[in-house]
Amino acid sequence: MKKRSIVAVAIAALAIAVASSSLFVVEQGQVAVVFALGKVRLVLVQPGLYAKWPAPLENVMRLEKRGLILRSDDAERYTTSAQRELVLGWSLRWHIADPTQFVRSFGGSMSRAESQLHDTVKSALGAQVAAHPLAALLGPGEGAVRNAVLERVAAAVHDRGIALDGFELSRVDLAADQTQAVYARMGAERRDAADQLRAQGKAEAQAIRGRADKQRSDLLAQAYARAQRIEGEGDAKAAAVDAASFGQDPGFAAFYRSMAAYRATFNQRSDLLVLDPSSAFLRYMRDPDAKKPSASH
Repeated sequence: MKKRSIVAVAIAALAIAVASSSLFVVEQGQVAVVFALGKVRLVLVQPGLYAKWPAPLENVMRLEKRGLILRSDDAERYTTSAQRELVLGWSLRWHIADPTQFVRSFGGSMSRAESQLHDTVKSALGAQVAAHPLAALLGPGEGAVRNAVLERVAAAVHDRGIALDGFELSRVDLAADQTQAVYARMGAERRDAADQLRAQGKAEAQAIRGRADKQRSDLLAQAYARAQRIEGEGDAKAAAVDAASFGQDPGFAAFYRSMAAYRATFNQRSDLLVLDPSSAFLRYMRDPDAKKPSASH
């Protein structure tokens, strides 16, 4: 009896071992590759409970079906076309598109796949950075650089069961040993630009003042010329009126002119004039009745 019990227990244990080795579960987000004597026999992409031949006849390898992210190492350095050292950070989104090809290429090893992806990204990114200035990585040109890297990496791994979903730059910095020199150069460039703007502003201000002064001088000259013309026209009209009036009475004309001369000569009480008493200038002072104007005036 004891022997039979032992045999029964052994058979049961063997059956359990065979059953546990034959049944396996595929979890959500996984893909299972079933190998038969080292060759891929079956790829399972749906979650559930499955059966296979016990090992070593058949073995199962589980792989991630979901998207994966590979990130750069810290402080990866690259050199631009202007020989500037940059520290870049990046991330690559990828997934296993063909489990069979992935297993054949990397033996199903995620670490081997990530190592090759990392080296390929570094090589592609280094080539792009070396072909562009720093501005291309900071402005609108960054998209072209990222796309070029993505295309080059995709071409390198497309036959290895890997598909790429995206590539981003997470960090773009100057190397610490170059930052101060760049800041100093930027400061000098800004000071030069400010000096140039100030010089341009000063020149424009001087030009504006010059134009304003010229316009002022032109306006004053025009106003003076007009005033002189108007004054001349007034004098001419007055002279014409005087001539017409004096022509009617020459005696009054002589008297009027003499009075005007007296008024102009003796304008101030302190005015002193030394003349010969017989001077014609004093005619009306010597003889007030001489050639008086007619009563009509």
